[in-house]
Amino acid sequence: MHPIVASQTVGVMGSGTDEHDALARDIGELLAGLGVNLLTGGGQGVMTSVSRAFVQAPRSRGICIGIIPCFSESERSRPKDGYPNQYVELPIYTHLPYSGPRGKSDLSRNHINILSSVAVIALPGEQGTATEVSLAVDYRKPVLVYSPQKHLVEHFSRSVPRATTLREVEEFLDQHLIRTA
Repeated sequence: MHPIVASQTVGVMGSGTDEHDALARDIGELLAGLGVNLLTGGGQGVMTSVSRAFVQAPRSRGICIGIIPCFSESERSRPKDGYPNQYVELPIYTHLPYSGPRGKSDLSRNHINILSSVAVIALPGEQGTATEVSLAVDYRKPVLVYSPQKHLVEHFSRSVPRATTLREVEEFLDQHLIRTA
């Protein structure tokens, strides 16, 4: 297998409250091993657990990027409380306050999360994650929903392929990451 071209970024989206640590750890370690950049929303939950696994895994390249929401519409110069988590190596601060049910709004960082990723992996999450999955479809970005527990992701767009094993995630990334000759 040929090495992956440097500076590709894979977005991992998921719950802002539940870490889903086993799933996130596997994904973080896989991405670190591939030498790509990891992009998350930079907060708690899955964002923390995947970032922790990524930065603690052996890697020769790649950086952990967090796209950080601002505190509110009226306080755009400071980040939302709890952001970035301690594992984000490159926080990108935005003036964008919305998430959750308002995740498709032009004032949501979800657009940056998706547009900055060559591929997107969605772990279990709520409305914010569902909007990121929907945006990936809208922007025609390769997206895969990963959860062995199908009931945790049943509210995501049915048009998006599902994976229940890490091997399926590896195959997805193999299809969508650019490799050197």
